[in-house]
Parts: sequence; structure tokens; C-alpha cells
Amino acid sequence: MSIQVIFEDKYVLCVSKPNNMVVHHAKHSRNVADETSLLQFIFDEKGLRTYPIHRLDRKTSGIILLAKQKEFVSNFQELFTNNQIQKSYFGILRGFSPESKIIDSPVKGRDANVHKEALTYLKTLAQITLTIPVKPYHTSRYSLVKLSPKTGRMHQLRVHMNKISHPLIGDPKYGDKNHNTMFETNFNCKNLFLHAGQLEFTHPFTDKQLNLKSSFPKDWLLIFGRFSWKNPLL
Repeated sequence: MSIQVIFEDKYVLCVSKPNNMVVHHAKHSRNVADETSLLQFIFDEKGLRTYPIHRLDRKTSGIILLAKQKEFVSNFQELFTNNQIQKSYFGILRGFSPESKIIDSPVKGRDANVHKEALTYLKTLAQITLTIPVKPYHTSRYSLVKLSPKTGRMHQLRVHMNKISHPLIGDPKYGDKNHNTMFETNFNCKNLFLHAGQLEFTHPFTDKQLNLKSSFPKDWLLIFGRFSWKNPLL
């Protein structure tokens, strides 16, 4: 396995995280011996110790920023806190999602008893109806969407898509089991179809304007071909 490096300078390393890889292990994690985290993989490959600037779920693929020194983290985190960084995710949803929608709905935080405000902008890019039946219907419908989260709650996009009745394909927790099974059976696709595709921001140390993009994983490219959908990152 190799990790795609998107951008690197003396302050930050930007890479594309594969599906089903943790960024780092929680303290006292029982899985440390069983799997390699992104941070450990980078250290093993590059001899470089890095520090996460933001979060990316284990099951989500795509772009993530890692600081090269701990004291650099806060400068980049301020961009997220002050909404000075444009985050673009892409997802494949069950059904025909609206052309555009603002989802303003609280999401449970890491403390499951506390709901926090969460805001997501949705734009539908493409749709398709397949002649593959998925119960209880004789056909199946899917949408390709661009998602722009304005807050950074845990599982925010996955929860928000479920709340508008268009769950993400491949989501084992918030998704639709019948449609997940259809993708696995017909396309051999088991991963969550949520990809952190793009970050746009001004570098806090160099003032350089950056527009960083993470290429889609291979199962996305397979679906783009089968559905005749245009790759939105090209």
C-alpha cells in the first residue's frame, strides 16, 4: 500500500487517506497491534512524525492535513475554527436528492448525551435510475452530491444524509442495508462512498493560496464509468 502525497512543505504534509484506516489510535486502544494507523504508516515510510490538524472518519477516504511540528497545529486549526477553509466532500446517496439543500440539524458530539449545532450544504451533481431491483422497488435510484460542511461534528455528513432520507451508500451505521448489499453484489463495492475531495485555503505561514485535491479511490472510478458520471475533481 502507498499513501498519495498531495502537498508538502516544511510546515505541513497533506495526504490522501484510504478507506478503513484510522488517522491515529486512541489511548489504550485494543487495535494498536492489529492495524497500522495513518500516522504510524507515514512514520514508517518517511521517518516523519506528524500531528493531525483535523479529523477524518476511519471509513471516509480523502484529503487530510498533518502538521510537521506540534506548535504548527493551532495556526492551521484556526482556519477551520474561523471558516477560512473550504472543505468539499463527495458522496453517493440512495434516491434522488434535492438539487440543493441546507441541512441545519444538531448532531451528537463525542459525548453522546450532548447535541451540537451542525450545518451542511448539499449540491446534487448527477443522478441515475438503474434497472436493478432493491426492495421494495423494481428499480434503484442514486445521486452524486457535493457536500460542504460548515461545522466539523463527528459523523456529521453521514448523520445529515440519513436525516434527509438519502443515506450514503456503503454506510454500515446510518445507511440502507439493502442498497449497500446491492453495490456489493453487483459492483463489488463495500466501502463507504464518502470522499474528502478538496481543501481551499490561504497557508497561514506563507500566505500562499492552496487548492488541494485528493483523487477518488478505484471503486469510485468504477462507479463513474458504470453510471456515466463525470468525475467532479477533473
